[in-house]
Amino acid sequence: MITQVRFDEYAPQAMEQLRKGGAFLTVRQGDKLNTMTIGWGTIGYIWRMPIFTVLVRHNRYTYQLLKDNDSFSVSIPLNDTLKSQLAFCGSKSGRDIDKFKACTLSPQPAQVISTPVIAECPLHYECAIVYAQPMELGTLSKEVQQDYYQDQAIHTIYYGKILTSYLNR
Repeated sequence: MITQVRFDEYAPQAMEQLRKGGAFLTVRQGDKLNTMTIGWGTIGYIWRMPIFTVLVRHNRYTYQLLKDNDSFSVSIPLNDTLKSQLAFCGSKSGRDIDKFKACTLSPQPAQVISTPVIAECPLHYECAIVYAQPMELGTLSKEVQQDYYQDQAIHTIYYGKILTSYLNR
């Protein structure tokens, strides 16, 4: 049963899940479908819009799909039942393997966008990309550069307007 929720109603739970185990960022481009684990993101309000920001490194297959896309979904487990799938999807590339088959994850049609959500997760955000900004290392603090970017592998920050958010239980 699908229950619509305000974009910020489950924000504390979503942020806690990002912090402790991650969430699934899913992108479809034509017949290509991929999901990856994200551990960094925010839910907020910018430009009078509810926004979900996600960070994707340029060396990720998902980055290649997002570059030419207009939407993405974020599916969030609210317990530890998908811990091994999150670990797998955060360590393997969709260039080489079908993560959905390997992890027995089920793509479920989204309500608004063409990219599906992950049926095994109860909380979903469907987002339209409204802005993408590659990070500039020179503008980061030395602490952040040293802790996260010694390899120079930068992220692009994607700002997704939250078109709908819902629980699927």
